[in-house]
Amino acid sequence: MPTNLVPERLIDHTNLKPDATRADVERLCDEALEHSFAAVCVNPVWVELCAERLAGSNTRVATVAGFPLGATLPDAKAFEAARSVERGAHEIDMVINIGALLEGDEKAVAADTRVVREACAGGIVLKVIIETCYLSDAQKRTACRIALSEGADFVKTSTGLGPGGATAADVSLMRRVVGPEMGVKAAGGIRDAATFWTMLRAGANRIGTSAAVAIMREIRYGAAPR
Repeated sequence: MPTNLVPERLIDHTNLKPDATRADVERLCDEALEHSFAAVCVNPVWVELCAERLAGSNTRVATVAGFPLGATLPDAKAFEAARSVERGAHEIDMVINIGALLEGDEKAVAADTRVVREACAGGIVLKVIIETCYLSDAQKRTACRIALSEGADFVKTSTGLGPGGATAADVSLMRRVVGPEMGVKAAGGIRDAATFWTMLRAGANRIGTSAAVAIMREIRYGAAPR
């Protein structure tokens, strides 16, 4: 793990709760500005608010498509992504068609990813959530290869709303498949500095967490990487 990491620049400060209010999202943005997080990650309805509140800062706006089930029609995911970009999103975290992957329909998974990639042209970052808790290791590898072949910028472990979140083993597997050039985002259950550092050591270069402020406080007050 590089010794010159800036931890806050690896964090997507996240609130994807269905009961998030305007006040919650404004607080999320203000915390992101205070700590200089890489991005906030919110549901699409909040993208415009975040874009306005974070304008001129180095914190980007990330949102989701096909979230959290991945069972949305491909053109609906693409439309959702495109509208979010129009409203100010810089990054899209899409959920793959999990059922198609489990059935071995790689063409459907690839096509699903492709249309969202096409909707996210012009420098928009695309992260592909493969929801590892439902997949065998072989299926995880297949999902990563598809995301890589379709031009995604990151593969991401989890929505955070499934029955399991990020594990170091899954992050390491994903990194081995995609190599050093593609991003790996660990998300789901990352709530303390020890887990944060564990995911980085395993190969993640972006962390999604709703506990970002607590993690940064822990890091700044003595929780060094081990």
